[in-house]
Amino acid sequence: MAENLNIDQGNKEEKYRVLLPQIEALIKNEHNRIARMANISAALKQTFNFLWVGFYLVENDELVLGPFQGPIACSRISYGKGVCGKSWEKQIDIIVPNVEEFPGHIACSSLSKSEIVLPIRTNEKIIGVMDVDSEQLNYFDEIDRTYLNQICLWC
Repeated sequence: MAENLNIDQGNKEEKYRVLLPQIEALIKNEHNRIARMANISAALKQTFNFLWVGFYLVENDELVLGPFQGPIACSRISYGKGVCGKSWEKQIDIIVPNVEEFPGHIACSSLSKSEIVLPIRTNEKIIGVMDVDSEQLNYFDEIDRTYLNQICLWC
């Protein structure tokens, strides 16, 4: 069943606080990871109007494009390459204030100016990453890191 999001206008943190319980309700009975990721991407895009929000899933030695919202994306990213590959390799969140200054950045869209990537874990194993891009420089911060990490637990 489709759900409508009810997001109050407010600052970034207020939007996350209202959005998270709605995402949780939307996906709580969905056992398919791809379906959960698809609705999470749509909910984040609808709420924040990010340039691009989605997932890459580990397949052998690459990240393979998963559910997303936004412009056409790179289909595969090698281990350790670009922001997504580095996040996977180092097993850490990476916030990039200016993608032009990130060594080895992979430009899937020339409109992307800043980015946050967070590993997704199952039983302490990295199974993919959440990738979010903005058209604004220095858009992502600790608020995004905190709430997006909570969302990654549901993937």
